[in-house]
Amino acid sequence: MSSEPTVGPLVDAAQIPPWLRGLTGNVDAVAQSVLNRGGDRARWATMFNRNRRAAAVLVLFAGSWDADPQRPGGLPSDAEVLLTERAPTLRQHSGQVAFPGGGADPGDDYPVGTALREATEETGLDAAGVHVVANLPSFPVPVSSFDVTPVLGYWREPSEVRVVDEGETARVARVNVREMLAPENRFQVRRSVLGGRVYQGPAFFVDGLLVWGFTGGLIAAISEVAGWDVPWDTDDVRPLDETIERAGSRQQSGFSAVHPPGTAVSDPAVSDPAVPDSLPSDSSADAGGGR
Repeated sequence: MSSEPTVGPLVDAAQIPPWLRGLTGNVDAVAQSVLNRGGDRARWATMFNRNRRAAAVLVLFAGSWDADPQRPGGLPSDAEVLLTERAPTLRQHSGQVAFPGGGADPGDDYPVGTALREATEETGLDAAGVHVVANLPSFPVPVSSFDVTPVLGYWREPSEVRVVDEGETARVARVNVREMLAPENRFQVRRSVLGGRVYQGPAFFVDGLLVWGFTGGLIAAISEVAGWDVPWDTDDVRPLDETIERAGSRQQSGFSAVHPPGTAVSDPAVSDPAVPDSLPSDSSADAGGGR
């Protein structure tokens, strides 16, 4: 297993759909976009990455080969991305929405082999239909002590996907990218402790899924670099825990250790839940449907 995976395109541009070429031709800008959103905290995480375990995720897009000239970045109307909802019983990142992926195993052709193996194990994906086009720069995920390399693929022959192991995955979804990037489905979430911000980042609510954290940040960065963004309200910032609850999500924010339940939060900037109209008003709504 190589400790220094190739970063950038793995195939000629002619073998990459036109609407993905803006991304594959400038993968370093993805890392910079993520760092810009994370500020100093994200930069510190990249500096202190010793003793992290190698991991990979499959960022898999499906859709028409040809670009749509009427849309930013040529994003076609049928473009989709493969996402999973993690089982609520998992120890880390429980219930959160993620790209399929996981830690490297001995013998993996890391990172591509790791990403494809994990995606197959989690979703039943037929890896033969996946055309891997690039590796993005790796990112540290301090909570799980992983150094994650996103592997970018084009799903040239989509196969049936499903939940393979309910102990690991609650839902597998093919999410329309245009819908995810629609202004009404985009906002930011913030977590504060005693008036101080400890987290703020991009979020999406689409198809009953609340996407934030590493996955939300990476999707936002990919969209920006690929040129797919349409104008949205970047000042729409919502408190994370309330948004999770109002979405009917089973996920855990992962911040309970630093902000136990019942601890007061005195941040006037996030005192109003301001839940989007597209979120269900009944917190008992099933955000993990479609298993």
